Amino acid sequence: MTTLPKEKSALAYLLSAPVIVASLGYFVDIYDLLLFGIVRIPSLTELGLDEAARSIEGASILNWQMTGLLLGGVLWGVLGDKKGRLSVLFGSIITYSIANFACGFVHDVFIYKILRFIAGVGLAGELGAGITLVSESLPKRLRALGTSLVAGVGVLGAVVGYFTVELFSWRNAYFIGGGMGILLLFLRIGVFESGMFHAMKAKEQLSKGNFFSFFTKKSRLILYLKCIGVGLPTWFVIGILATFSNEIGKALHITEVIKPGLAVMWCYVGLAAGDLVSGLLSYWLESRRKAVALLMLFAAIGTLIFLYAGIQTSTGLYLMCLWTGFGIGYWAMFVTIGAEQFGTNVRATAATTIPNMVRGTVVLMTTFYTFLKPQVMELYAAGIVGLICFAIGFYCIKTIPETHHKDLDFVED
Repeated sequence: MTTLPKEKSALAYLLSAPVIVASLGYFVDIYDLLLFGIVRIPSLTELGLDEAARSIEGASILNWQMTGLLLGGVLWGVLGDKKGRLSVLFGSIITYSIANFACGFVHDVFIYKILRFIAGVGLAGELGAGITLVSESLPKRLRALGTSLVAGVGVLGAVVGYFTVELFSWRNAYFIGGGMGILLLFLRIGVFESGMFHAMKAKEQLSKGNFFSFFTKKSRLILYLKCIGVGLPTWFVIGILATFSNEIGKALHITEVIKPGLAVMWCYVGLAAGDLVSGLLSYWLESRRKAVALLMLFAAIGTLIFLYAGIQTSTGLYLMCLWTGFGIGYWAMFVTIGAEQFGTNVRATAATTIPNMVRGTVVLMTTFYTFLKPQVMELYAAGIVGLICFAIGFYCIKTIPETHHKDLDFVED
């Protein structure tokens, strides 16, 4: 008499190698992604730039990094669908680990820009490939919990990044980031490719990783743009409210010095908690859309308080960074929604390009914010940018298809 193999428990799935390795990979990804924002002032000061030059060149370096993310998102997404999810996880981390080591030796602003661009290209592949691998490896009832666990652990890299800079020099912080990446490569040995990718790979006649396929069919393009729109409030909070918190603090007449690095850290502490809660909400409500909409509303209310409730202390401002960070904790759910909307043959391309398109919009947000400041001052400039981002976000999450119960074993024509 033969016995059927016992089905794995939910905990066994959530603690499986793909989930653990994707979580640690995203941890290193976030550490490195936000490291320049944390070391921006001390690193540029050591390179001999005055306050005005630090502001101009700091924004320029950030834009170079974000441009790298945009281009890297397309590159790694296509490779993920053509060569496999694991190939992207290995290739991307090698790229940004080498770039981060090199940043520790930089003595020239232009070279700094080039290295952050290369790091951006490398960083673009980590989250999308990890979320795709986890989504395809877990039962659909556990996908939301698994991907939220990945992001919840991952975003704590921002906290570690802040304290690393507090304890060590900015150059050593870059060396540590590169070292963590190399260690992660060894952990990835033994992680297996998803079965869905193997099944899709065998279909030689099928078009795989075609980025331009998102633009050849109107309904698919609209769906792709809506996926991007859902994520806009997340990087408004990080790229405007937290990154320019020192300017907002002055506009609010807060006498204490506001540290943008600390503001970003508190934002990501909230984001880590929000990511875990978003997964639980989606699991309980059996809806991605409802979970995202609730957290987006929480972030919108927090933004209004942040800018217009008359915060008078640094503690109050950091508390609002925590609040709005929690509200944008639907980041993992947003990436999961993007992965679940599209077939296996373009899923990695979608899951990798969509979050990096959102990250890339920071260039537009900061440019528009900078343009508006002389006209309406900091608080209203941030408010106008936020209004646009939240309006688009709410419209897109209201009209995008629900994917909670969707079977992912399908391909795009």
